[in-house]
Amino acid sequence: MPVDQFLRQVDLPRLGAGAGLLVLLAFYSPVTVLVLSPVYGGVPAHIFHSYGVAIFAGAGWFLKDQVQRRIGRLAGYLLPVLAFWIPTLQYFVMQQSSLLGNPAGPAVTELFGYYPLVFLTVAFAGKQIQASLRLEAQGDLVTEHVPLLGSYFIYSIGEHFARAFVSRVIGFTFLFTRTGMQLLIAAGYAAVIPSKLLLLALPSLLFSMTSNVHIGRISAVNSVLKTEGYSLLARQDSSTGYISVLENHQDGFRVMRCDHSLLGGQWTKMVPGYRPEVEDPIYAVFAMLEAVRLVEPEHTASRVDAASKALVIGLGIGTTPSALIKHGIDTTIVELDPVVYKFATQYFNLPSNHIAAIEDATKFVKRAQSNAQQYNYIVHDVFTGGAEPAELFTFEFLEQLNSLLRDDGVIAINYAGDLTLYPTGLIVRTIQSVFPSCRIFREEAPGGADEENPNFTNLVLFCKKSTRTPLRFREPVEADFLRSKSRESYLVPKHELDPDMFAAVPKNGRAVLVQKEVGRLHKFQDRGALEHWAIMRKVLPDAVWENW
Repeated sequence: MPVDQFLRQVDLPRLGAGAGLLVLLAFYSPVTVLVLSPVYGGVPAHIFHSYGVAIFAGAGWFLKDQVQRRIGRLAGYLLPVLAFWIPTLQYFVMQQSSLLGNPAGPAVTELFGYYPLVFLTVAFAGKQIQASLRLEAQGDLVTEHVPLLGSYFIYSIGEHFARAFVSRVIGFTFLFTRTGMQLLIAAGYAAVIPSKLLLLALPSLLFSMTSNVHIGRISAVNSVLKTEGYSLLARQDSSTGYISVLENHQDGFRVMRCDHSLLGGQWTKMVPGYRPEVEDPIYAVFAMLEAVRLVEPEHTASRVDAASKALVIGLGIGTTPSALIKHGIDTTIVELDPVVYKFATQYFNLPSNHIAAIEDATKFVKRAQSNAQQYNYIVHDVFTGGAEPAELFTFEFLEQLNSLLRDDGVIAINYAGDLTLYPTGLIVRTIQSVFPSCRIFREEAPGGADEENPNFTNLVLFCKKSTRTPLRFREPVEADFLRSKSRESYLVPKHELDPDMFAAVPKNGRAVLVQKEVGRLHKFQDRGALEHWAIMRKVLPDAVWENW
């Protein structure tokens, strides 16, 4: 059939409506994962998501004729109503996250709204596209498979574009928050298919505007959190996750949250007369990272802080860089998320006398290499959402960091994970292949932090660029502690691990992690992320996680 003849017979309005619905559904895919992430974590939210979409989309396509026969155009009228109800339905389901558990919780939550929307959208849109092309004369094979392939192509392109678009605009305005985008997509459904049943969506809209604390003002959240002894100081959607600052009034501490993980915290309640030069961290690991200063140099008796330069990759609340700056070290901070940097400055007293690079660490390091930058200390501390960005632990990236160290330079690398899992051994071996002179310490003694997950811990690897002598720590002096009791207790690393426990390469495993095989590591991070979720549920009450 000539192209011009084919185009003349196509019902363009019907085709446009079907394609528009598929694009809206494609945009909903990354948005629904974002909605789940503060309650379940970014990694667990992805585990079953794609499988669920494929199953319900397939069912929608192959049952589209039955849907058409049974409810006809009612399917189209129900779509906007369902889209407007999803935020409310999922809000109530996520309040039961502790009972549902993880990873079952994300899948169950998507069953209430999103997966039915996938089924109904594909069924209705598929029928619209199939009818609009008028291919019956070409035979059953063409009539069925051309619309199927076309629909899949439209959805795939739409989802690819949606991921890029959402990552760029999230957090700019209310409409580009997680729940805001749910309502925006629902409005898109109503625009594509003007529904006679939209009044049925009114109760959900009223609830969203008045009672859904994921949307409302901070005061609405605090009315819920006050029974738990917490208050929300600030929150904002951003490129790396849902970022918020929480205050605990009973025990006296403040934390920064990213999705279902904590980036760090400070004690706010102090005894009278106690005034440390920098705030005490609630986690020992952040004080321990400062021991990078205590590693003995080879060429001189000691380093002079005022003549030293440090590079910190990953800011968190700024505990380690704040201490380095206080010691007089010229400190450069590389942080991907501008909101993390803003909140660290506003709520955690990050000093202003530093160099800030708000960008991807890989880009910064490449530029620093070309500019021949050199540092005495590098602190590598990146952890978000229950899993580290694997790209920042590859052999190639670590070699680039090695080139930024001066001859007697030292690097401290924080890695959080399960000591018994493959990724931990892989990361340790990769670090040792670039920095052979290392010592490994865990944050706490085995069983000290979490008896149910004794193998999940923060590891800190202290490594020297030079291999002439073993890595040793000098004895700390009073000035090293910055008048901080926390640093007196945790600055000097104590719980050392034998590197040989990570030496064995499992069958079909790799000795080191290289850039081209980063994707192989992602599937192994699921279990670690689920363990981290369980630990975080013991750190803060369920209501704090569920109500954002």
